[in-house]
Amino acid sequence: MASSSGVQIPGRLPLLLTHDGVLLPGSTVRVSVDTGRNMQLVKSRLLKGTSLKSTIIGVIPNTRDPEQEADELPTLHSIGTAGLAVQVVGSNWPKPHYTLLITGLCRFRVAQLLKERPFVVAEVEQLDQLEQYMDTDQGELGELSQRFYQAAVQLVGMLDMSVPVVAKLRKLLDSLPRDTLPDILASMIRTTNKEKLQVLDAVDLEERFKKTLPLITRQIEGLKLLQNTRKLRPDDNKKVGLSMHPILLGKGGMYPGRQFSLEEEGDEEDVDDTSLLERKVKGANMPEPALRVCLKELKRLKKMPQSMPEYALTRNYLELMAELPWSKSTSDCLDIRAARVLLDNDHYAMEKLKRRVLEYLAVRQLKSTLKGPILCFVGPPGVGKTSVGRSIARTLGREFHRIALGGVCDQSDIRGHRRTYVGSMPGRIINGLKTVGVNNPVFLLDEVDKLGKSLQGDPAAALLEVLDPEQNHSFTDHYLNVSFDLSQVLFIATANTTATIPPALLDRMEVLQVPGYTQEEKVEIAHRHLIPHQLEQHGLTPQQLQIPQHTTQEIISRYTREAGVRSLERKIGAVCRAVAVKVAEGHKISKPDPSGPQHGPEEGETRERTGEEAYRDTDMTAPPEMPIVIDSVALKDILGPPVFEMEVSERLTLPGVAIGLAWTPLGGEIMFVEASRMEGEGQLTLTGQLGDVMKESAHLAISWLRSNAKLYQLTNIAGSQDPLEGTDVHLHFPAGAVTKDGPSAGVTIVTCLASLFSGRLVRSDVAMTGEITLRGLVLPVGGIKDKVLAAHRAGLKRIIIPKRNEKDLEEIPIHVRADLDFVAASSLDEVLNAAFDGGFAATTAPVTHPQVSSKL
Repeated sequence: MASSSGVQIPGRLPLLLTHDGVLLPGSTVRVSVDTGRNMQLVKSRLLKGTSLKSTIIGVIPNTRDPEQEADELPTLHSIGTAGLAVQVVGSNWPKPHYTLLITGLCRFRVAQLLKERPFVVAEVEQLDQLEQYMDTDQGELGELSQRFYQAAVQLVGMLDMSVPVVAKLRKLLDSLPRDTLPDILASMIRTTNKEKLQVLDAVDLEERFKKTLPLITRQIEGLKLLQNTRKLRPDDNKKVGLSMHPILLGKGGMYPGRQFSLEEEGDEEDVDDTSLLERKVKGANMPEPALRVCLKELKRLKKMPQSMPEYALTRNYLELMAELPWSKSTSDCLDIRAARVLLDNDHYAMEKLKRRVLEYLAVRQLKSTLKGPILCFVGPPGVGKTSVGRSIARTLGREFHRIALGGVCDQSDIRGHRRTYVGSMPGRIINGLKTVGVNNPVFLLDEVDKLGKSLQGDPAAALLEVLDPEQNHSFTDHYLNVSFDLSQVLFIATANTTATIPPALLDRMEVLQVPGYTQEEKVEIAHRHLIPHQLEQHGLTPQQLQIPQHTTQEIISRYTREAGVRSLERKIGAVCRAVAVKVAEGHKISKPDPSGPQHGPEEGETRERTGEEAYRDTDMTAPPEMPIVIDSVALKDILGPPVFEMEVSERLTLPGVAIGLAWTPLGGEIMFVEASRMEGEGQLTLTGQLGDVMKESAHLAISWLRSNAKLYQLTNIAGSQDPLEGTDVHLHFPAGAVTKDGPSAGVTIVTCLASLFSGRLVRSDVAMTGEITLRGLVLPVGGIKDKVLAAHRAGLKRIIIPKRNEKDLEEIPIHVRADLDFVAASSLDEVLNAAFDGGFAATTAPVTHPQVSSKL
């Protein structure tokens, strides 16, 4: 143990590395502890220690950034301050940390580091041998001491003496030993950490006076300047007095009978930060109600000690309020021609969406205060709904922010948490506005159809206020507790289906259907966007890899049958990876000459060491010839056998098979319906994971056919006029793992059973959709465009649709309509006549030829 003038510190001290201040002997500071070593020191020594000796620690200034402190120990300052930890406060917000109140005792020098883990322990040597400075009234030291004392009295005299703390400080100047004044006053006045370090390093008392006296003089001159220029308001002297009162009476001290302590030296900085925060709040140009709330919270913040957990919560709230874009906005780019060009360059097809954006721009030119529309893009995955939203933002010149709502089941994600909860934060809407920094961005609410619901509330109901143009001008987030204007935000929601969107929410949005792409559109998209993007992603160039259009068509038709283009892009990426292997192996031998031949290989040479051979042949002697052109053989080597190879005609080689059209959230699909019969008791068996509506359609079909069996000469196995007499019928829908439901398979089931009972084959190029009634009428259904595109992808030529769905054909691209024959049927008679070669005429009625058109 080392002792000096009644102050006794251990010879070994745990060291606390501080980065936010310098502790001087005689001062008291609050230190925030959040690094690993410091946290271990607090837990091991301060929280578990019971003796006074265990609460004495060494405080070493650390000039290194605390965020950079990892496993290695930074270089320690050679001189530190032994301190007494008089208070420890823990908190979990915003992250686990402790706040220590430490009173400085004396200086020490680090003699030797004893250990670095879990916290630093060092052998120390006490430096403040104060007994040799008891007489400071003689010689040069006495003169320095007197000058310093007079400067300190002058400084305190310039403060507001009506403040109790300042008055007590004035009395303490007469009772404190002169040799303690430099450290105490240096911790009070406005100084930098570098200047405090110079005072800390001044072990010699005379040098300490010389280091501190200019700092006192500078402070005095600053106060004089303020008073002489009369820039202070009448009550500012009081504020100056309050900001300069870091001395507080308290227990503990350096000398017996002397009771004094200093508040943290960071108080002045905190006052400056609070003033800066107040200026930011007033300069945020927020509405009057929000400003009143902020000023009230600022008033509470100034009276609140930093150690209170609510201090951080209130400060975070005010900082958020100051950062929100209450009046900041971007100017829209209203050049319609430039917008049209940009949208066409970014996206092929999707004419309806582009037209809607151009309409919005045109109206904005005529009316500058137009509220932002609330659009909902509904379509299968991979058709570009999200990327269109990003392009719209770029076209308008606005900021873009995406909010993923898939799986969200807590309304606080939309409205935020109330500030009474621990860990409260604003909702995603307000947080997104803070991120973009303007009040008129483009917000993309992705996957709005996949919102959940839980005990924490219904986020879809919380979105009602956000997406209502008549209400969102005063949207109130629970965290802010004041209204924010969302009327200038352009909201775009995306969904795969509207079936799972609550009706009240769907009613507030303008729904725009985004159907799947045709094969021709996919080819164009692949060569405009997908192939260049994948070449760039894989480090290839068009001089190294070429994918002809016929190869792209083969990938689309035989490897990917989807509404969007995501699988297509993955297949193109697989081709690029295979070619990248060849190119990389070729570069190991010799780098190909970019000025070499640029023509494609001759016919029959395109498969030179591609696919499996490229992977097997590791002893390449020459680089591959550039460019590598992908043909059908190379495509099979890289992607494997075609996934969709079965021809539709192969499925319709027996009676009792028909092709229907189905709609799914992933787009349209063709659906086979198969039927067989055997001797039995007239039972109907349905398989294929069918829903109740589809089962009812099957029973409707059976009933209609039995009632018209004589008319169409339908018989059972024994030749009876009742098709079910002594006969069991089994109706199956392949792809049994997929649940199927809906009324649109009614006409397909009738056609399938009519084929079974009559023994005739259904045309192999016909697909159909439509709901049926017990009287044989064909009712309209939905999803016509997606269903027609699915039939077109499958190579079918004739499509039977309900008569009342003819209007939906206008949405189908012209080149698709030109490839197909559409039959608009209003009754099952017309459906059967169009589904069989030569018609399916009744015996007692003339053949009714349905309306066939290839130009609808």
